[in-house]
Amino acid sequence: MKKFTCAADIGPIEKAVADAMRIKADRFAWTGLGRNKTLMMVFFNSSLRTRLSTQKAAMNLGMNVIVLDVNQGAWKLETERGVIMDGDKAEHLLEAIPVMGCYCDIIGVRAFAGLTDRDDDYSEKVINQFIQYSGRPVFSMEAATGHPLQGYADLITIEEFKTKPRPKVVLTWAPHPRALPQAVPNSFAQWMLAADYDLVITHPEGYELCEDFTRGARIEYDQRRAFEGADFIYAKNWSAYSGDNYGKILSTDRDWTVDAAKMALTDNAYFMHCLPVRRNMIVTDEVIESDRSLVIPEAANREISAQAVLARMLESLK
Repeated sequence: MKKFTCAADIGPIEKAVADAMRIKADRFAWTGLGRNKTLMMVFFNSSLRTRLSTQKAAMNLGMNVIVLDVNQGAWKLETERGVIMDGDKAEHLLEAIPVMGCYCDIIGVRAFAGLTDRDDDYSEKVINQFIQYSGRPVFSMEAATGHPLQGYADLITIEEFKTKPRPKVVLTWAPHPRALPQAVPNSFAQWMLAADYDLVITHPEGYELCEDFTRGARIEYDQRRAFEGADFIYAKNWSAYSGDNYGKILSTDRDWTVDAAKMALTDNAYFMHCLPVRRNMIVTDEVIESDRSLVIPEAANREISAQAVLARMLESLK
């Protein structure tokens, strides 16, 4: 596997799940696979789970790890072509990327959406330049439009806890004080549909996601109706995708916060969130601290999804 930016890159979902379960049963069984290989993790944005889990996954495989925080201790990087570089950006990404490729075997990239220009964000210019110019396998540690390592970990978690072959999974919008990208909900929808779960997406009008990611899901504007009979509730905020409203906050309606009364409408559903979470905005204390909350097992599975992806990439180097 030379790149990993979406669910399709992993191949058959059944095999992806089986690979993850084998790794989880003994995550140190392949420590020789990464011997004398180096992972470079390039962060244009902040991280906690992604940074820790991916570094741990690489170490499980015997890899060396280099972490580059682009905004701390490195030259400021220009990403646009054709600009006169007379400002504070001393190096262009087009030179920096092949240089990085000289020092490693696999590259992970984290670069968020700017949320001002939809076409620019959805072109995924940063990670695509790494894919084109690094000469190395490249995987996304969250890009402008997707977070495939999170989606893969979410799939692993549901597979572990589901009690029926095709559970009802609800992705619900919830309020947040800041404008957030669509990357996590996009990927969550993509992975759930690839697994052929019964996916329902609920949100206020105006928060429709890109159909490239959600086609095949049911859209429900009544959150309480969406929750009825659900097996898993996945809460996440995102900013508007459509037209002139791209990147904007259209609502902060606290009536969309996930609380115990809404969870009571479900079929004793599990609660999920990618973290970090704004308590009592996204979800109440009572729900996230309940014995049906999977936020910690879900976060733990980030190590497993990262290791499965790295193992595939290392095998491609043989």
